Amino acid sequence: MPAPENPAARKIYDLERSRVFHSWSAQAAVDPLVITDARGSRVVDGDGRSYLDFSSQLVFTNIGHQHPRVVAAIAEQAQRLCTIAPSHANEARARAAELITELAPDGFEKVFFTNAGADAVEHAIRMARLHTGRYKTLSAFRGYHGGTAEAVNLTGDPRRWPNDYGTAGSVHFFAPFLYRSQFHAETEAQECERALAHLESLIAFEGPDAFAAIILESIPGTAGIMVPPPGYLDGVRALCDRYGIVMILDEVMAGFGRTGRWLALDNFGVQPDLITFAKGVTSGYIPLGGVIISDAIAESFATTPYPGGLTYSGHPLACATAVATIETMQDEGIVENAAAIGADVLGPGLADLARRHPVIGEVRGLGVFWALELVADPTTREPLAPYGASSPEMAAIAARAKADGLLLFQNMNRFHLCPPCTVDAADTKEALQILDDALSVV
Repeated sequence: MPAPENPAARKIYDLERSRVFHSWSAQAAVDPLVITDARGSRVVDGDGRSYLDFSSQLVFTNIGHQHPRVVAAIAEQAQRLCTIAPSHANEARARAAELITELAPDGFEKVFFTNAGADAVEHAIRMARLHTGRYKTLSAFRGYHGGTAEAVNLTGDPRRWPNDYGTAGSVHFFAPFLYRSQFHAETEAQECERALAHLESLIAFEGPDAFAAIILESIPGTAGIMVPPPGYLDGVRALCDRYGIVMILDEVMAGFGRTGRWLALDNFGVQPDLITFAKGVTSGYIPLGGVIISDAIAESFATTPYPGGLTYSGHPLACATAVATIETMQDEGIVENAAAIGADVLGPGLADLARRHPVIGEVRGLGVFWALELVADPTTREPLAPYGASSPEMAAIAARAKADGLLLFQNMNRFHLCPPCTVDAADTKEALQILDDALSVV
């Protein structure tokens, strides 16, 4: 889209282009949308145009934009105690830890707070290595765990490639994905069985005593929202038990209501050893992440100091935001709303689009966490964009949707529809109509 016409917004745009170094971008090609206001499921640009935000930005505004109760809680905490060193106790951090552990499975009594998801992953891996005395890690090719040194090596997608020197101890494997099966499977049951066999053979050939941890997104986010088949995560749990490997579930994107459950792992009844979180815990209003630690791993550091920390671990403003976010979601039934919208409106609406647009190869998701797999040929399943890149067709769809007032999360040949968990049926139906029109361009 062209640069803003409004002079004030144009000044912001020009400053961004000239002074801000943008992540994951060639700087000369950066063309940011200037956002000046946001409410609920909508954002407003510098020229006053409104957009339905079905990206939840980077899939984090789970309670929507500018929820008044959470904004008020931030202001109240700022008046009381803006910041304090993590060696001191503070009410906001203590209460946030209590609420978060109450949402976790039984046997999780401790939270280590970080600033975001990537450093949560870094510390989870460190805990696993110290707990087991081992070093190597396992992670899926179709997965994303963050942009820091350890996390980006655990990541499977192409963003890892320029950062991977083969020295991080990371070993990648194929997790189940029936639509593009690596195992020539024809059913979910086959895909599950063969993916687990592949993983176990990889462990055997790499050395079972070498691995400290396996990390998986409960439901992969950026990599494509592939809901694991029944039994897969239980099977991974069994392999971890067999070989003494710590199981880490990454809930950074899928957690805190996104799938219509408090944690995505609740959909599968699996019990990991460590859980990483960020994003939705504060709806992104103030950055916060962390590791929910099982009792067995916490016991490793009961008398032995944990060699890690952060200046802002459990920052009062961030933790007060988490408390307000969780309590608001509980009081307003926001998680239940996400489940209902997914089951009654968004899921069926996307399925209807798939029946009418051959470019949609597959629809998959839960709650308000959905992906459209777009294909050039529905028979061969050739992706509409190559792995690790985009295409003119994908760009045309995104541009049409944006011009009509819909922001989508785009990655390779997929569009992800991830509105706030507070989205209502009317906004969802409007977004589906815009997407229907946008898909017609191909």
